[in-house]
Amino acid sequence: MIGYCGLNCEECDAYIATKNNDDALREKTAKLWSELNHTTILPEQINCAGCRADGVKTVFCESICAVRKCALQQGFATCGNCRKMEKCPTLGTIVANNPDIIKNLHKNRA
Repeated sequence: MIGYCGLNCEECDAYIATKNNDDALREKTAKLWSELNHTTILPEQINCAGCRADGVKTVFCESICAVRKCALQQGFATCGNCRKMEKCPTLGTIVANNPDIIKNLHKNRA
């Protein structure tokens, strides 16, 4: 359940809220993501089966996430397949907040 960016989808609040049908967590996540992304994300948009899994995606993952868009455009299973991964400014924003994703990407190369 590693996303394109290397984050573990099973640890994502949107995935957890969907799996547990947790409306309080949806509300909390929508508020936080709205603030972080300077946009409006509604609680009802917090439903996700995982970034690379079939099924529903959050509005962020489906429409906003630049990392997911880039990986899909390049045809990569994850950013771990990109030779520019270590110096990528798009991925760098996420790495700055969670350096462990580089390890996840190296371990989960397709």
